[in-house]
Amino acid sequence: MSVDAYCERLGPGLWAEPLNALTNLAFLLAALLLLRRQAPPSLRALPVLLALVGVASLSFHTFATRLTGALDSAFIAVFVLYYVVVFAHQYRRIPWSQAWIAAPVFIVFAIVVGLLVRVGPGIYLPALLALLVLAPLSGRDWRWFAGAAAVFAASLTLRTLDDPLCGAIPSGTHFLWHVLNAVTLWLVSEAIIRRVSGPRRARAASRS
Repeated sequence: MSVDAYCERLGPGLWAEPLNALTNLAFLLAALLLLRRQAPPSLRALPVLLALVGVASLSFHTFATRLTGALDSAFIAVFVLYYVVVFAHQYRRIPWSQAWIAAPVFIVFAIVVGLLVRVGPGIYLPALLALLVLAPLSGRDWRWFAGAAAVFAASLTLRTLDDPLCGAIPSGTHFLWHVLNAVTLWLVSEAIIRRVSGPRRARAASRS
């Protein structure tokens, strides 16, 4: 039985959400752009996870089952949790052995926000608030995170408006959530890869 969660889906079938399905290519494009950058192994996981977010979302918007819906949410959660750990290590110089604590801290934070905000974009609001917190913690890279927060705020708004605007916009607005989310994840990933790869290139140049 298919899950009818978005305005564009009017019935069962793999191609019932063409825009929602095709716009997941934005995640794959963002992942390819990141894969072209030189990065240490810990950061090479970011484009891989980004691509998996796109594949999982594509599976949900084609097969539209509870399982694919769960996978869609799960890979987004994995990306976010892995990112906060990497951020803690790379930006705050916290050793890997302790940086992992950032993941459960974020989970507790998300649960608290979810309990306080039970309607609308409550499930994704913790990610937006986290971006606003990470911006000042990122030092000179704050513009990347502030930009990501602005893009994600627009993305979250469009996701929320998908159902209310369904009568006026038959295709819905959820497909724009995919495009802007891909931009958001690319921005935060590019920021941290640039931060790490810059000093690495400088050290390599000094040895040559």
